[in-house]
Amino acid sequence: MANRDEDLSALMVPAFFKALADPNRVALLKELAARGGACTVTEVAVCCPVDISVVSRHLSTLRKAGILQATKVGREVRYTVNARALVSTLREMADAIEASCDAQEACKEVG
Repeated sequence: MANRDEDLSALMVPAFFKALADPNRVALLKELAARGGACTVTEVAVCCPVDISVVSRHLSTLRKAGILQATKVGREVRYTVNARALVSTLREMADAIEASCDAQEACKEVG
């Protein structure tokens, strides 16, 4: 049981949840995902009614959480969704929570 708790604790990184807790960051993630390719701060900023410097900080937060990748091209930084890492993290969290529930019988389906 301790091993499951450790696995779950390792996956539940506050920075990941903090990055997704802001509506502007979620909007930026959605915009990048919809575009399907690398975008500059200016290109992706169209979705948010905030200053471009704030958009840049939001993108940096998402990158530090592993949700986005950043690539410098000349003087520009281009951002893309780190889809494999994001999907893998979410899937691992779901699996760890499900395994914890299976072990405890405390988690019952509501319905």
